Amino acid sequence: MLFSRGLMIKVTDLSYKYPKSPQTVLKNLNFEIARGEIFGFLGPSGAGKSTTQKVLYKILNDYVGEITIENKALKDWGTEYLEKIGVGFELPNHYLKLTARENLNLFASFYPANRMLNLNALLDTFGLAEEGDRKVEEFSKGMKMRLNFIRAIMHDPDILFLDEPTAGLDPSNAQKIKRHILKLKNDGKTIFVTTHDMTTADELCDRVSFIADGEIRLTERPSFLKKEFGKQAVKVDLHDGQTAEFALHGLAANPQFLDFISRGEILRINTQEATLEEVFIRVTGAKLAE
Repeated sequence: MLFSRGLMIKVTDLSYKYPKSPQTVLKNLNFEIARGEIFGFLGPSGAGKSTTQKVLYKILNDYVGEITIENKALKDWGTEYLEKIGVGFELPNHYLKLTARENLNLFASFYPANRMLNLNALLDTFGLAEEGDRKVEEFSKGMKMRLNFIRAIMHDPDILFLDEPTAGLDPSNAQKIKRHILKLKNDGKTIFVTTHDMTTADELCDRVSFIADGEIRLTERPSFLKKEFGKQAVKVDLHDGQTAEFALHGLAANPQFLDFISRGEILRINTQEATLEEVFIRVTGAKLAE
């Protein structure tokens, strides 16, 4: 069930084939994204994730099917649509001879001034305040990715398309990006994330679609999938190395469980729900290696 905040994106029977290619890349895709939802498109490289996003942000226009944005056909949106969306590309594409601040100011000139967020504050938020006047050619990939993210959000778009938003980032900066994505969701933004990183998807997404070979195989909430495909059990590890598994049903009154945990100090207790990656492989038969 979609959220009560209304529908932002609706895709019906979307198919796409690149010119001069015999292969259909997208095959009758159907999905909806609610306003204020983080929606994940999950699959390996070549599955059709990035192509779907390119269609949605109007880089690829010769598609088959119907797409509506706020109940208006995508093909009927003009240049005002570009003010409404922000795009974070998988591969940073900055002007390397310009500084970070010059890059942002250049792209800021494409938007109405009243839409722009404070660029100095954004640079500071993502750890680039002291790097703003350095040429981007001197940046690491992680720094370029953070600058990429700032560029995607600096005009306060209603819809964000993020392609592998944490790729190339160290754990600390990846968490910083993920926390900000969740903040944007809380601010009412609609966010479409494509990734092969199931951990990132699990942490961020309200719902996910599994895509393989250009087809959507399943769409559901991560929490439901992990429970549905996992075991209704807990695994108990003791400090002395003993380990055992017990059914969740009736656990508190299970004499074997009570006896086991009385044998020594408990190291950990974990539920045996499936990971998103395990669910993906079981549903699609595809692997997630790039």
